[in-house]
Amino acid sequence: MTVHPSLQNYADAWTHAVEAIAELVQPLVEGEWNRATPCPGWSVRDIVSHVIGMECEMLGDPRPIHSLPRDLYHVQSEFARYMEMQVDVRRHHTAPEMTSELEYVLIRRARQLRNESRTPDTAVRAPLGTEQTLEVAYRKRAFDTWVHEQDLRVALNAPGNLDSPGAYVARDFLIEALPKVVAKDAGAPAQSAVVFDVSGPVEFLRTVRVDAEGRGTVDGSPSLGPLVTLATDWETFYRLACGRVRPAAVADRVKADGDTELAEAILRVLAVTP
Repeated sequence: MTVHPSLQNYADAWTHAVEAIAELVQPLVEGEWNRATPCPGWSVRDIVSHVIGMECEMLGDPRPIHSLPRDLYHVQSEFARYMEMQVDVRRHHTAPEMTSELEYVLIRRARQLRNESRTPDTAVRAPLGTEQTLEVAYRKRAFDTWVHEQDLRVALNAPGNLDSPGAYVARDFLIEALPKVVAKDAGAPAQSAVVFDVSGPVEFLRTVRVDAEGRGTVDGSPSLGPLVTLATDWETFYRLACGRVRPAAVADRVKADGDTELAEAILRVLAVTP
């Protein structure tokens, strides 16, 4: 590959996850494409449609001209409408149509990666007509694709890859969101600390510290007197942080010590994906 060194990690993680998705869906019969996934409102077909659509956008393909139905309950924002367009336009595609389009777009994307000569700070298009750097785009595709691989694994009862390269991209992505979750969204008091102790195939210990002005930061140093300590396993953490499960459904897998009210507030707002 000729991918820039700072992009290579994300390219590798994306490749690993997207090849796993292709392998998972290749043998599915027609009815299995309609199985519900943990991603709200989306079936197996919808997840694969989304992956195809996002990779088409990375390739610079024009977006489909399509009118969304009015009864899609899970479409609650402009961002969701944007994402739904690539999904809804494929809702009546057959299994062979889905697998062949996925295969074709992955061949094109692999060629794009091999020939990538743009620098990481190159501006590329982002959802809703905005722009992002190429590095951010690569990182988001690696994160998004791994999470959707896990959605498919849950729907198809095919667990695996909880510690694959994409899992570590997801870990870092989700950890970066914790200061806002704790300090702003959950309203942790100034001069307090909250510890996240995550075990399992991807394990980490992180402390979110809220300064005198109410701003949050995150680091790997333990806190001597945290206001809250939340301990759980990696699968439960990522599912909570990606909005795949509600806190009440996994209460037996999350151990909260300290300020009960703040712990509950953090768990309520832990979902950081749009």
